[in-house]
Amino acid sequence: MTYKILDKINKPDVIKKLSFEQLNILASEIRDYMVSVVSKTGGHLASSLGAVEITLALYKVFNPPYDKIIWDVGHQAYCHKIITGRKNRFKTLRQKNGLSGFLKPSESKYDIFGAGHSSTSISAALGFAKARDLNNEKYEVISVIGDASIANGMALEAINHLGHDKTKMLIVVIDNEMSISPTVGALSEYFNRLMSGGVITKLRNKIKSVLQKIPAIGYPTTKVIMSMEEAIKAIFSPGIIFDELGVRYFGPINGHNIKLLTETLNNIKDIEGPKLLHIVTKKGKGYKPAEENPTLFHGIGPFDKKTGIPVCKPENPTYSKIFADAITGLASKYKKIVAIVAAMIEGTNLSIFKEKFSKRFFDVGIAEEHSVTFAAGLAKAGLKPFVCIYSTFLQRGIDQIIHDTGIQKLPVTFILDRAGLVGEDGATHHGVFDISYMKMIPNMVVMAPSDAIELQKMVKFAATYKDGPVSIRFPRGESFHYKNNSQIKLGEARIIQKGTKLTIINFGALLYELLQAVNTFDKQDKNKIEIIDARFAKPMDEKLIIESIKKTGNLITIEEGVIQGGFGQSVLEVISKHNINNVKVKLLGIPDKFIEHGTMQECRTECGLAKDNFIKIIKNFL
Repeated sequence: MTYKILDKINKPDVIKKLSFEQLNILASEIRDYMVSVVSKTGGHLASSLGAVEITLALYKVFNPPYDKIIWDVGHQAYCHKIITGRKNRFKTLRQKNGLSGFLKPSESKYDIFGAGHSSTSISAALGFAKARDLNNEKYEVISVIGDASIANGMALEAINHLGHDKTKMLIVVIDNEMSISPTVGALSEYFNRLMSGGVITKLRNKIKSVLQKIPAIGYPTTKVIMSMEEAIKAIFSPGIIFDELGVRYFGPINGHNIKLLTETLNNIKDIEGPKLLHIVTKKGKGYKPAEENPTLFHGIGPFDKKTGIPVCKPENPTYSKIFADAITGLASKYKKIVAIVAAMIEGTNLSIFKEKFSKRFFDVGIAEEHSVTFAAGLAKAGLKPFVCIYSTFLQRGIDQIIHDTGIQKLPVTFILDRAGLVGEDGATHHGVFDISYMKMIPNMVVMAPSDAIELQKMVKFAATYKDGPVSIRFPRGESFHYKNNSQIKLGEARIIQKGTKLTIINFGALLYELLQAVNTFDKQDKNKIEIIDARFAKPMDEKLIIESIKKTGNLITIEEGVIQGGFGQSVLEVISKHNINNVKVKLLGIPDKFIEHGTMQECRTECGLAKDNFIKIIKNFL
């Protein structure tokens, strides 16, 4: 497919030379190209479709990479990637050795600051702005952040600091949810044009300067005039809170009008101090299926471009679906169960729980720290909270887990979805640290199911456990079903098969991959392999583990988490504690590096957690 203007964009400097008519054509072409690529690779489509015009306006007004545009998360940055010399490589988006789905400085000089998690851009931008001032440099600094991300505590902390410090920088808030009535929107837009214009700004400053020189009445008169301006502005503007925090607010304005965006950015860029521009966009803009279902297209796998229907659906239910059905079923019996998510209702599959128990369901937004302590309060008041968050995002709440649940031994259950390697979202999203950070906390029970039935049983166990917090981790993707009759008891593992020469202790959902590997051996060798499904990383079934290792003298541990401080190292602690010597050991897990993006299977293969490597390692022991 050829594009009239996009095909000529190999670097962002060209944007400055284009007319507004050409920019509007370019915006349409970028959207079409974006949909074509993401329909094959999957990705965060809806937000990026809504951010095309603001991206083009920023590159028309500012001079990156000299001027620093810092994108929050990266969900809205696909247009930025396309126009900064990565148009052809965009076809490799989220593929192994291809473009990252997020911001990555090693990928391009235009990716000023790495991102993947929410609400970091304002803090980072303020750091750049302060460094600029200390170094006597002149570049502009712009943070681009979404309406959900700016409500996060970290973003608000940064705004509070920025308003107090009065450092010159710009925050662009992309609001893809707010609906403005035509009348209020038009009045606000007119008032914003008026107040952001250079003539008014100069006139305001001149009047203020003259008035303050008048004895006795000058200063009070200045205050009255400024108060009148703020009062008028407050009638039309939702941004009074930012003004009160010391950040000058402009907007809201139409985020799909490139001419208006460019004019406004030119008007406000030279104003000293912190500024915030509020733009209103449509998530999924320009692609009907995404406009009609922006939640589905927020993050989606490959889909049919014409219909928007996902290309493939899993044969088995996902672990997320298994969990959601389990907790919803239990909530009918256990009336004190409540569920908490942090802006991930669809991702955690808990819309079913919300529909059935709306008063017992809480979406706290992008507020992981708050979600943990909120749950602690619920638990202290006698309820049974389940905090359901992706493993990578719960990292933000570690202090609260320790301070507010661990020390007080509160019965909060942490459901760590997307635990392990998640594939195409890459290093910022792999959930590989939770085994380590959860098992280090006193009073914490750490569990991982090896199949769907185990997950159901663990959720039921957690629902009735009262002696402290519980952590249950499970991976992204389809569930695995294994014959299973044993019940879950605190700290008890289960033997999958008995053997004489090699003990393999598995923790989590890699049991399926392990069994595939073991089943390639002949009967004689299979009889040498003892497989233990640990179930618990804490407390650990020390008795069963020691008996097995004493019998075989050889040990392999398998986990889809970092080896450093992980499950395998806990097994070594048990061996040391019981003074067992002369054991040949191999710990399999995530090595001490950040794993880049690729398919889940590619990532597992890279880490030695796939069938072929299991076969190779086992052969070395037999």
